[in-house]
Amino acid sequence: MTAAAVDTAIVVDTAVVLLRVVVGLTLAAHGYNHLWGRGGLVGTTRWFGSLGLRPPKLHAVLSGVGELAAGLALTIGLFTPLAAAFIVGAMVIAGVTAHRRNGFFVFKDGYEYVLMISVVCAVIGLLGPGTASVDRLLGIDIAGPVGLTIVVGLGVLGAAVLLVATWRPTRSLSS
Repeated sequence: MTAAAVDTAIVVDTAVVLLRVVVGLTLAAHGYNHLWGRGGLVGTTRWFGSLGLRPPKLHAVLSGVGELAAGLALTIGLFTPLAAAFIVGAMVIAGVTAHRRNGFFVFKDGYEYVLMISVVCAVIGLLGPGTASVDRLLGIDIAGPVGLTIVVGLGVLGAAVLLVATWRPTRSLSS
């Protein structure tokens, strides 16, 4: 079968499902790890506190529960633009508080990973949830510029509000 013979809608739907499932399950696992991973909620609280997020325990709980819920919602295509927006917001917060100062590359703890997750979520917003989604069953079909605007706009705005309201980074002695 040639590329021209492949139905574009089937290809896009398949691509969206793959993106939703991989990113969704990755974020759900990440949220689970924040709550019950090696350091558990205590370790996540301590880490968020060291990043300057106040109050750190509230951020740890909301991050863990939010990433778990948004990841699972994205996986099944439930309220897809909102789930993707939450993920973009979480990645912006992580990028600003933990990764920005380390440069681009993930192997140096840079922002490469959070940027990629954010862009994939933006693409999901642009393409929509696809036919294999709970959103489609519910008659929710948000895609195109509106979907992209919801995902990126709400994600970045939410992150900005949270950072302005609660991020109090400590100054190092070298600055």
